[in-house]
Amino acid sequence: MAETVKDIVEFTLIYNRYKVKLYNYVMKMIGNKLLTEDIVQNAFLKFFEQMNQIRKLDSSQFWLFKTARNEVFTHYRKKSSHVDEFNVLSTYDTDVVSDFDIALDYEKKELKELIKNALDTLPVEQKDVLLLKEYGDLSYEEIASLLNIEDKLVKSRLYNARQKLLKVTALKMIRENY
Repeated sequence: MAETVKDIVEFTLIYNRYKVKLYNYVMKMIGNKLLTEDIVQNAFLKFFEQMNQIRKLDSSQFWLFKTARNEVFTHYRKKSSHVDEFNVLSTYDTDVVSDFDIALDYEKKELKELIKNALDTLPVEQKDVLLLKEYGDLSYEEIASLLNIEDKLVKSRLYNARQKLLKVTALKMIRENY
């Protein structure tokens, strides 16, 4: 595989455009910083290897999210047959609090934990659609194509996921304040 300067520049532009979105999506699916970094790296490596075979580089975002999603589910399949022997901490346990505004940082951490817990209550189908839309910034059509379902089902799952998140977070906030 002979990479040209043009290929490397094109890859770098795509990498810089999608790395944060892809990382956020995978992190919300996995909840483990080290594993997320590995999955994102694998997705970009596969993309670089297949870049010349991808017909339209405009669809690179779709291709990257599909590859990352496949990597996530491969991890879950392997995990169901293996025990996590290293018991790696998630990033939610390793947040650093700044001295500048401890109260604000604490509220942000609480809110992050509340949302994470609420996301964990969603069925996999709803969680997947929500994360692809909110963190992946994919269109309804792209999500439908990626999940091999109809646009209407994407919209329905997204609506139901958002409603459930609102309900769960509102109930938790009410319980904590009373």
